[in-house]
Amino acid sequence: MKKSLCFLLATVLTGHAFAQKKDRGLARPKLVVGIVVDQMRYDYLYRYWSKYGNGGFRRLLEEGFSYENTHYNYVPTYTGPGHASIYTGTTPSMHGIVGNNWFVRETAKGTYVTEDNTVQAVGGTAAAGQQSPRHMLTSTITDELRLATNFQSKVIGVCIKDRGSILPAGHAANAAYWYDGTNGAFISSTFYQNTLPEWVTKFNSENRAEQYLSKPWETLLPIAQYTESTADDVVWEGTFKGETKPVFPHDLPTLSAAPSKAVTASQPTGAEKLPASTRNLDLIRSTPFGNSLTADFALETIRAEQLGQRGQTDFLALSFSSTDYVGHQFGVNAIETEDTYLRLDRDIARVLDYLDKTVGKGQALVFLSSDHGAAHNPDFLRSQRIPAGSVGPRVMRDSLQKALVKRHGAGQWVLSYENQQVYLNRPLIAQKNLNLRTFQDEVADIMIGFSGVTRAITADDLQKSHWESGMLMYLENGYFPKRSGDVLVVLEPGWLESYQYPVNKGTTHGSAGNYDTHIPLVFWGWHVKRGSSVVSARIIDIAPTLAQWLHIQEPDGCTGTPLPEVLGK
Repeated sequence: MKKSLCFLLATVLTGHAFAQKKDRGLARPKLVVGIVVDQMRYDYLYRYWSKYGNGGFRRLLEEGFSYENTHYNYVPTYTGPGHASIYTGTTPSMHGIVGNNWFVRETAKGTYVTEDNTVQAVGGTAAAGQQSPRHMLTSTITDELRLATNFQSKVIGVCIKDRGSILPAGHAANAAYWYDGTNGAFISSTFYQNTLPEWVTKFNSENRAEQYLSKPWETLLPIAQYTESTADDVVWEGTFKGETKPVFPHDLPTLSAAPSKAVTASQPTGAEKLPASTRNLDLIRSTPFGNSLTADFALETIRAEQLGQRGQTDFLALSFSSTDYVGHQFGVNAIETEDTYLRLDRDIARVLDYLDKTVGKGQALVFLSSDHGAAHNPDFLRSQRIPAGSVGPRVMRDSLQKALVKRHGAGQWVLSYENQQVYLNRPLIAQKNLNLRTFQDEVADIMIGFSGVTRAITADDLQKSHWESGMLMYLENGYFPKRSGDVLVVLEPGWLESYQYPVNKGTTHGSAGNYDTHIPLVFWGWHVKRGSSVVSARIIDIAPTLAQWLHIQEPDGCTGTPLPEVLGK
């Protein structure tokens, strides 16, 4: 009798567990929103905590689940590779996006990450609109959602930067929209559609960028309260063109008064031709109002496309890029940077509040992360007696070229130096009957002798070996043979590439330093338990985690693994 009762109880519990599992298998969030904040270091979550409101970053952290130890696991850490890696669940060694630009050996020219001359601009200039994800070689989690629902799910990418919209939206997206500063409009390309939807045209006709630029950029709070930042006027901050000092207030009406050269050189093509503006509307990128404009457009996207309100799981890939422009110009410790994050906090609060009202509380699944971090300005660090420095990419290239001419005679031995990689003239090396692998070793030895360089490794060594951890793992994961260079260079901690070398203004990123790899990762909303974890997480784990939530296949090149803590497994 006792055994029979135990068996009956076990049967009931098993059936209940199976029913629960079955119900979970049928359930998906109404909308997934991926928020990527360009150049957001992990510590920004807490550095400005006391000044954040309750509805933005604080709400995400207090109601969601945060992975406090999330890192990128490759170099270089740039916007293109970052967005691609988040959404493909793999590294450049697989998805092929090795930088924002790279040298193409077949054409002996550089290419841009989303450049595509086979498509046409829709609503903007040819230069801004001939873009697509064709360089990305794997599927994305957004592609997989479209495939899993027989293309009934809607996927839309939104960002001021083209690459921040196009790569996350994937190959099978319904649309991707980015900003054209020549006409102040969100545009697209014929990769997605031949004309802009009516609602996009209407949004653009409101000239919101011009409205944002019609007022000075004042601090959100009294400037004396920005105690988390350095003084307003320091030598290592950059200025807007037309300014003499990098100080508040920034007179945006005056700074944007003259139209940019691009406006006078080419007019918008496609379905939408807006009146020529009297302002340089591209300036909005480098202000916090570029994020506000992006949030405005994202909310209109949700409304007009009825995302999450159609009986299918939809996906909005939303990236905020003005944080990157501001960070590059003013640096990690500037009041401008702090003010930009305080304003972004309000914009994120607007997005979350709108999701509650339209999709329903707890019905949207949101994640927030970043495409890379940022380094401290080396002059700032040195002012605090912390080791740091900078190198000039052109100086590195020219110095190597001179050394090789001295050893091997006249010839253009170095074709390009970018992404901390040397591209050698392989046809010339073969013509001179030199061994490529030996030549690569020689170049690596030369590069080691340059100031700021701590390591140089050849492409041949990367292809013949494998590393599970450490610096060489970062290099291996970022290396794609058909697009990467012959010799890869690693700079010392605190050192960065300065294109204005020897002048150091603002900051940049791209290294395997923790300041570039350590970024936030917060999940919020649908079936997300509250909490946090300090277990090691990788940026490539986001896509397979989403795949588990959505009960779909992970992207076809995925090398990440699901994060069990947030999944409750």
